[in-house]
Amino acid sequence: MNTNMAKAGAESPVLSLLERLPVLSFYARTRGWHYVISWCNRIAGLLLVIWLWLHIYFLAFLYTPSTYDGNMKIFRYFILVFLQWILSLPVIFHAFNGGRLILYEVFGKRNDETMVRWMIGLSVIYIGLVGLFMIMGNQSASPFFFWLLMLLTALICGYGVARKLWHSEHSIFWKLQRISGAFLLVLVPAHLLFMHLNPSVAMEASVVIERMQNWFIKAVDLILAVAALYHGGYGLFSVLSEYLSSRILRKGLVCVVAFITIIFAWIGIRLILTV
Repeated sequence: MNTNMAKAGAESPVLSLLERLPVLSFYARTRGWHYVISWCNRIAGLLLVIWLWLHIYFLAFLYTPSTYDGNMKIFRYFILVFLQWILSLPVIFHAFNGGRLILYEVFGKRNDETMVRWMIGLSVIYIGLVGLFMIMGNQSASPFFFWLLMLLTALICGYGVARKLWHSEHSIFWKLQRISGAFLLVLVPAHLLFMHLNPSVAMEASVVIERMQNWFIKAVDLILAVAALYHGGYGLFSVLSEYLSSRILRKGLVCVVAFITIIFAWIGIRLILTV
């Protein structure tokens, strides 16, 4: 990205702040902002994989509602509420930057300066909305209509990418990674937003269980869990495999990542279907 061109836009205060950070400014000068954005995307992806695993782990306590409610009490402390808000940063950055990469790789959109500006602008709006909803804490949204709208939007995005990619020469695993990415571009930020639109939806076991017992919500949760676990597992393998030159080690990495993904998939799917 042309730094002078980018700094002329509305995002110049953000770039000015980033350029004062020692590590980022060094790599921005020596490798360019594309290199920095690429690595930030990988780090955000890794954080989100860990968050996904922890999210499934904590949801498993729904089998004993009193234990779940006891565990959720710690998330009412200010520092943990603040950390939940901070979590929206890697979520929305990874989602929107992933959308930018899909536009670049799949649809041939090469105007990176414009796309980066949109990414920064929409991210700021999203993060601000999440923070506002967390401060207010008195709003609510219909789960059915919210998720119906989000699911339809996600399916349209996924279908658009699938139609463009399906007859390409890439491997089926790579195609599914991009298709699931387009799908999750909508659903993952929506999931985080929904938790703060309805403050009790993640804090009280009875509310969570009642919501999950709806057949439509079960279907949405199931699709979201499968897509997120596959996307996260494949992404984790893709990044780590770059550091392994040995074919044997790569096969071992496939087995480890697949095993962990299957374990969490079994926990998550079983929970969704039986709670």
